[in-house]
Amino acid sequence: MGKYDLLAKDIIKKVGGKNNILSLVHCVTRLRFNLKDESLAKDESLKETEGIITVMHSSGQYQVVIGNHVPQVFAEICKEANISSEVSSEKKKMSFREKSMDLISGIMMPAIGILCACGMLKGLNSILSYLGVYSNTDGIYTLLNAIGDSIFFFFPVVIGYNTAKKINMNPFLGLIIGASLCYPTINGVDVTLFGNVINATYTSTLLPVILIVVMAKPLESFFNKVIPDMVKTFITPLLVLLISVPIGFVVIGPLANMLSNAISDAVLSVYELNPIVAGFLVGGLWQVLIVFGIHIVLVVLCITNIMSGIPDPILAFTTFVTFSTTGMIFAMWLKTKDKSLKQVALPAWISGFFGVTEPAIYGILLPRMKHFVISCFCGAFAGAATAMLGLKYHTMAGMGLFEIPALLDPAQPGKSLVNSIIVASISFIIGFIVSLITYKDEESNQVEGNVTVTDNSKKQVITSPLNGEIKALEKLSDAAFANGALGQGIAVIPSEGKVTAPFDGTIVLLFPTKHAVGLMSDNGCEVLIHIGMDTVQLDGKYFEAHVKQGDKVKKGDLLISFDKDAILNEGYSLDTPVLITNTKDYLEIISIDHDKSSIHCGEDLIVVL
Repeated sequence: MGKYDLLAKDIIKKVGGKNNILSLVHCVTRLRFNLKDESLAKDESLKETEGIITVMHSSGQYQVVIGNHVPQVFAEICKEANISSEVSSEKKKMSFREKSMDLISGIMMPAIGILCACGMLKGLNSILSYLGVYSNTDGIYTLLNAIGDSIFFFFPVVIGYNTAKKINMNPFLGLIIGASLCYPTINGVDVTLFGNVINATYTSTLLPVILIVVMAKPLESFFNKVIPDMVKTFITPLLVLLISVPIGFVVIGPLANMLSNAISDAVLSVYELNPIVAGFLVGGLWQVLIVFGIHIVLVVLCITNIMSGIPDPILAFTTFVTFSTTGMIFAMWLKTKDKSLKQVALPAWISGFFGVTEPAIYGILLPRMKHFVISCFCGAFAGAATAMLGLKYHTMAGMGLFEIPALLDPAQPGKSLVNSIIVASISFIIGFIVSLITYKDEESNQVEGNVTVTDNSKKQVITSPLNGEIKALEKLSDAAFANGALGQGIAVIPSEGKVTAPFDGTIVLLFPTKHAVGLMSDNGCEVLIHIGMDTVQLDGKYFEAHVKQGDKVKKGDLLISFDKDAILNEGYSLDTPVLITNTKDYLEIISIDHDKSSIHCGEDLIVVL
């Protein structure tokens, strides 16, 4: 029996059984399920299972956050559930955005681990050569460099295989399409086809092979229908290759390369506009992207740049965010006298050094929203420091300490290594000092005899930010809200598209998508208002913010307006949780009568004591 055999069986059972699994891939910390019916999954039971950090519903996927041992758990689940392919012919209904994210994850995730391994090998080779262990003319350097470069040079082969598997096509057809594009005698030379001279290079590319394989899929389906069974096993791939590869080489490939270059230019133009500001923004938003499970987008953009031979600055901005978060958690671990927090914080800051920050984010920071916001600001400074020292991704690598090899400039690896150590140290120290200053254990209630005395100065009345109907949190469709993991409170089903301030205070968090806003009252009560369920996927469409982060507001001030009917027509629920995110700072959270059918802006909604 394997080490993770029981955990794998437990996960399969709690996601609804193996027959409920349409597909499964994994990234570096989480299992990404595509389930037939997500309602069959037992979120709370999974979250309480030892070895699982949390559960998320994001980008059309059911995500089970495991940590850095996710590959072993993934392998056990595949064996136990008899999952031999990452795709299924059965599909569930998803939005275009969800389909896009699911496709990207399915194509890229199986290759990320080996990409990182090869990138780390290249970095190690550069360091050993720089230190004089051997020279860059020695055979060992040449061999290790060949191993490290292999996946990057032949990346179309890997991506062709993954793409074909993801879209339920013969994966070896995808592999051969990728291999054809990498064939040496047709790359970087003049090739005359159909009266046109084509000179293109497809080695170390990403987009061309994806588009060509996607084009080949309907061809394969058509030929499999019309060709007799006795010969289709070799006639179908023959015809698919005969049609798709020449068209891809002549038409699709050059256009895809142009598109890739345009994407790279667009990404780099943001960097060139003001590198420090770009680093500040990307570093600050990185953990928010992780929470919503869409950070893979930056990874794909980075790979696109690297495959084009362009060092990528954008993903580099995120490298040392983990160090600032780890510094914060380390300070909390040292400072707290809360035994339960100490137990969670110890493994969290240890795993943070190796780039796995989900235990810190979900187990410690999100339940303390103020400190999550602080960690985002610390991450922003880490990104800005990375930009100041000009660090960029030159290859892929691991996470945390193992991510540093990706930042080594082959032309000056020593300087890159020193700069990386400087930024890592600064990021950790900033997080440590800020957390040491801002964190304090939750104040205990004072007990005199048998009478509990509470501090009434912390009493806060939260008025309703919306007109609408009351709904209990436990009745919401999103488990993270329903179980109170993000804070206690109540939900309002809005009757009009306006959100107003529930008290006098400050805007401490305004999501870029404008679907959620966080406030802190003048006496320290932290409230999150989240408009609708999964509305982050609208990417700000139909929402308009009337405030910005840092603004002082008065009770009743308009914060956000939104097009209620348009959002409902898109198929989203407008159930709006109003949460006290620092619930643990209070003795009691008192919501108004859940049976009350309606409420108006300004009427008392919640009282905290």
